[in-house]
Amino acid sequence: MTEPDFWSFVDVAVDRAAERLPGLDAGAMRLVLSLYRASNALVYDLESTVHRPRGWSWPGFRVLFVLWTTGEPLEASRVAQLSGMSRAAVSALVNTLVRDGLVSRRTAEHDRRAVELTLTPDGEQALAEAFTAHHERERTWASALTADEAATLTGLLQKLMAGDVAAAANRRR
Repeated sequence: MTEPDFWSFVDVAVDRAAERLPGLDAGAMRLVLSLYRASNALVYDLESTVHRPRGWSWPGFRVLFVLWTTGEPLEASRVAQLSGMSRAAVSALVNTLVRDGLVSRRTAEHDRRAVELTLTPDGEQALAEAFTAHHERERTWASALTADEAATLTGLLQKLMAGDVAAAANRRR
């Protein structure tokens, strides 16, 4: 028997878990473990080929990307929501991004406890350059699928994320 690799380990894990827990829903386990592993592999690839060489972490890129795509000052809590991160994580990252001259922060006018974040001109330029490389890597990943397969997968993921469990998970952030 060949040793499992990162991807084929999903089969081993599902088979072994099913042996130990007879009522296990192997399909659900395979789905979630496959999504988790594929997502981790993709993020690791993007982080190691695009973002780490620029001195950024994946979470740092996510914060910069949210600010870049919205194009307007956002409260830190909204950045956390849109990036899928906790407010504490965004708060900790912002210190580094401000120090690096990529983000500026100011107290919100409507609430002195709230902080608004904005990309600096240097942050705008750095993110645009990074996203060009990031998108090329996205295209490389997507090239494994036909356009119809990519559309089907995207639709299925949207359906999964529209479910009650995903909604509840997003509210806990």
